[in-house]
Amino acid sequence: MSAAPAEHREQVSPSAQRILVLNSGSSSLKAGLFVPEAGVNFAGERALFTAEASGIGSGKGSLALHDGEGKEIASNAAALGSQAEALEAVRQALQAQQPGAHPAAVCHRIVHGGPRLRNHTRVTPDVLSTLRASIHFAPLHLPASIELLEQAGTLFPDVPQIACFDTAFHQTMPAVAKQLPIPSRFSAEGVERYGFHGLSYESLVRQLQTESDPLPERIVFAHLGGGSSLCGVLRGRSVDTTMGLTPAGGVPMATRTGDLDPGVLLFLARRAGLSLDDLETMVNHEAGLAGIAGGSGDMQQLEKQSHAPDGTPQSRAEAALAFDLFAIAVAKAIAGLVVSLHGLDLLVFAGGIGEHSAPLRAAVLEKLAPFGIRIDAEANVRHGAGSSEDCISTANSKVPVRIVRAEEDLVIAAHGRTLLHG
Repeated sequence: MSAAPAEHREQVSPSAQRILVLNSGSSSLKAGLFVPEAGVNFAGERALFTAEASGIGSGKGSLALHDGEGKEIASNAAALGSQAEALEAVRQALQAQQPGAHPAAVCHRIVHGGPRLRNHTRVTPDVLSTLRASIHFAPLHLPASIELLEQAGTLFPDVPQIACFDTAFHQTMPAVAKQLPIPSRFSAEGVERYGFHGLSYESLVRQLQTESDPLPERIVFAHLGGGSSLCGVLRGRSVDTTMGLTPAGGVPMATRTGDLDPGVLLFLARRAGLSLDDLETMVNHEAGLAGIAGGSGDMQQLEKQSHAPDGTPQSRAEAALAFDLFAIAVAKAIAGLVVSLHGLDLLVFAGGIGEHSAPLRAAVLEKLAPFGIRIDAEANVRHGAGSSEDCISTANSKVPVRIVRAEEDLVIAAHGRTLLHG
């Protein structure tokens, strides 16, 4: 990737401490370089550059670099075979923009730390060892995270690394929300509801706290995307959430089952001869909306497929069924969280689907009409067309409904800076 023209390079004080934030997926790596700037946003962190490597391991990957305003600086095809190769490509791209500049800390989003790592922390050999021993809590996510931690330690040997856990925000949940209906001897081994997307929820809460109005007391956040969860927040603290021991629980997702009668798995093991590995693959990669629709679990594709004039009646019906199942599952989850909160003062949509799918938001909100929630259909469509308007409820709705963009990386950068100086 070639260096950007000089006018794209951010002017930053040489003494400003840069925080490198890494957010890894199964086949992607997002990175951002941040410096402190009071008042720029709720976190006091300004992005200098962001980079995204996609298609890792596919042989058809790409690497894109954007400036702090989100303008694309460069985008190249890149056959990246691993997270380690992707990180090296990101490092080279960022160095091309700020020659000689090195991060003061490298901060990682970690999905799950198991029962022993429940709060954000500096990474030590003991922390890394604990993560390796916790892979069974998140076998789809932790191996890539550990690979990235190891490679970052090689590329930045004298730079502190910091782990920020998606589960940390949910440590305020009461025992009744954490407890699973299993024998207590398993609870003692850490088998409980952890909850996920915590960094997203924290960013949403902190954004709302910066507004002039007081933070609404009872909020339901719906983080809807390829992975989806919902969270009930009381006075700024998580009190209940939909995902459980792993990110496979809760509402149905693009390729994950969500909550499922355990008898289904026993039935498939006994009658279809599926092994544990087969079941794990099915639960995480072959089920959810994709399994129902017989193809893609992407919401945008489902919306198109359900109305495709050149599609078969069966394919349209399957896509419509997947869409409807997801909408009613989200609505039921919201209703359940209202019970946990003893009421509702604000409903917020976030995530790729929550932000961009006007039809899905409409379908969910129509099902919540008994709660006095009223959707402003025109505002909902305008937001879907790119409007910055974030309120999509009517003036007489008993509960306001908003769309807010999650800013996980800003929260991670802020936590990293705190731990760096703590």
